[in-house]
Amino acid sequence: MLSRPIFVYTELSPNPNSMKFVLNFELVPDGLSFDYPSLESAVEPGKVSPLAADLFQFPHVKRVFIASNFITITKDDSQAWEEVLRDTKQFIKIYFEENHPVFERETIDSNTLIVDASDSDSVQKIKAALDQYVRPAVESDGGAINFHSFDEQTGVVKVLLQGSCSGCPSSALTLKAGIENLLTRMVPDVKEVVAEGV
Repeated sequence: MLSRPIFVYTELSPNPNSMKFVLNFELVPDGLSFDYPSLESAVEPGKVSPLAADLFQFPHVKRVFIASNFITITKDDSQAWEEVLRDTKQFIKIYFEENHPVFERETIDSNTLIVDASDSDSVQKIKAALDQYVRPAVESDGGAINFHSFDEQTGVVKVLLQGSCSGCPSSALTLKAGIENLLTRMVPDVKEVVAEGV
């Protein structure tokens, strides 16, 4: 049986404790991402990821984020990336060469995006701007941004930051200088953008 060649390369992220491991194939359907801040979250019903659970067996792994064709791993401060990078990368390569699953089937089925017809005009514009302009840039840094809510009265948009963006020193600046500026220009009802649960 022929198996596909597995290529894994790494990219630094703005968060010095996060490293992006990029693969040569898609891991997650377009628009979906999964953030695992702990081993317990990797075995939570509806979010189960055998890959994330196995990565948490490494003592340096603090958080695992899976999106598109990459895995962002956030490590603790006890070791430098130079000490753990080679073993982590090798583990990921072997994991896929042996055809282990990224997720349980029900994880993908229960998280497939459904467009909400009840979204207001402003919410539709906010989601479109995030998807088209913000998501690609954030993913290139090993993270993700997802719409959380919009308060029509106050004009406050809440977003979820995941992957390398979670706890990143530069995420607050990106949020205010980049995302807030973009959304207030594109959607007049938006007055402020804040991160939820950071």
